[in-house]
Amino acid sequence: MRLLPSQKTSNYPSLKKRARACYEPSVPDFSFEKKIGGIVAGVDEVGRGPWAGPVVAAAVILNEDDFPDGLDDSKKLTKRMREQLYEEIRNGSTVGIGQASVEEIDALNILQASLLAMRRAIIKLGDVPEAILVDGNNS
Repeated sequence: MRLLPSQKTSNYPSLKKRARACYEPSVPDFSFEKKIGGIVAGVDEVGRGPWAGPVVAAAVILNEDDFPDGLDDSKKLTKRMREQLYEEIRNGSTVGIGQASVEEIDALNILQASLLAMRRAIIKLGDVPEAILVDGNNS
């Protein structure tokens, strides 16, 4: 998990240190939002492994007052639970979806195209988060 500052965040090194100190759970507990006093978005991509097709990313700002029961790492959930949580997240959270095309992947490389898809997803959120948590080690 990497922390990226949003455009609103001017104190990035301090914010990054606070993120490491308080955020490593697999299930969000909103402690990081409370610690920084602002909105935090999470972003992740799918489609980096397939041989063909676009790479797609989702950025999500969860609503603490409408937190979906059973939310966890998708690899720990059944297909049925993922589908149910998808509906709950779409209905109770702020969600942005972005993608990079096959042509963009070919022109940029898969890592840069993934980051482009993530940026597009974040822009579609509308709300500007204080910080963005990115799943992965090359973000």
